[in-house]
Amino acid sequence: MMVNGRKSWCVAKPSSDQATLLANINFACSQVDCRVMQKGCPCFSPDNLMNHASIAMNLYYQAKGRNKWNCDFRGSGLVVISNPSYADCIYD
Repeated sequence: MMVNGRKSWCVAKPSSDQATLLANINFACSQVDCRVMQKGCPCFSPDNLMNHASIAMNLYYQAKGRNKWNCDFRGSGLVVISNPSYADCIYD
């Protein structure tokens, strides 16, 4: 999905609780390959549930064609136009 002609990503809303984040990870990773979050991989971030949820949600969002409805996650997802990639963890 393009927002105002710009590429977009799906991340977890900062207000999301831990149970919701965990449910989002479980759902997304049951649908797409989330190995990039495993220990030793570039997006592994120990003890950072928000980060892992955002990565999983974005993987799902990308796989489903970057449609805004694929970032809803029961109201806990947020489409952003600022690339959330960091270090060697590329959200693209």
